[in-house]
Amino acid sequence: MSELELKESLDWNNNISVAAMALISYDYMLQFEKEVTFVWGRPWSVMTHLYLAVRYFGILVAITCASWGGLFYISEAVSHGMFLLMQWSFSVYFCLAEIILIWRLYALYNQSRPLLHILVGFFIPIVALYIAVDAILWSRPEAISMQEQVITPDIKYCTTSFHIGPMPAIYASIPVICFDIFLVVLAIAALGKHLKERRGLGVRPNVYVIMIVRYHVLYFILNLASQIFMAMLWAGIPPVARDLVLLFNNTVPFIIVPRLIINIWETHANDNCVHISTTFEDCICFTSPPELEQREMGSFA
Repeated sequence: MSELELKESLDWNNNISVAAMALISYDYMLQFEKEVTFVWGRPWSVMTHLYLAVRYFGILVAITCASWGGLFYISEAVSHGMFLLMQWSFSVYFCLAEIILIWRLYALYNQSRPLLHILVGFFIPIVALYIAVDAILWSRPEAISMQEQVITPDIKYCTTSFHIGPMPAIYASIPVICFDIFLVVLAIAALGKHLKERRGLGVRPNVYVIMIVRYHVLYFILNLASQIFMAMLWAGIPPVARDLVLLFNNTVPFIIVPRLIINIWETHANDNCVHISTTFEDCICFTSPPELEQREMGSFA
């Protein structure tokens, strides 16, 4: 790679890092008022802890990735450890997001314990797969290494070199995608049953059921794109395309997942619901029979 190409690559790294930090910071400022209202000012639940985990752990991972991407020079000896820290952090974050989907399905199916046990039983191998992929694909020196690129005596940075093809990453992503498809199918099935019951009773569908299913589908698309982009990084794509892929992977999941949680809380807070003082997961707003919903709405008329 020529000196000019190295400078262009470094400029792209710096620009992508600035863009990632700006997007994460701007989203946090936009959501902070809602967070104070719907998180810190209300009783805590399981979903509250999950929200705080994906919000603040996600911000930490995103800022670390942006810093390592080019804004600050990190020596070759330290870069490999930083890279492993970020990859393992990505896996932890996506596992937390999967737990959120499982918890939503548990609520959609009227807190069905058998379904929860089935979902957890399928989820445990997915966690084991994430650990295996991080240990085998990312952590071995035979698979990945860092190289220091020197442009001038005062300008240098580290790049990542992959020593195996993208196929192992693609094969490893298949079970994760299949699990996400399973979760989406369960969500859509719950929505279909709900719509059929409400149509038979002549009442409108519950807005929360529709929102949760829509967010399941959206997260499936997001995770599918992330899995594809992670596999693309192994394929030796051009530096500009690689940096754009990294910008997506280092920002979009950390913005979308917390928003999906807080948007439901905001809708619930603005709804005419007699259970507004309780946490969303502890009330019966989206699992109550239509007769109860009608009485609740009538009490505010």
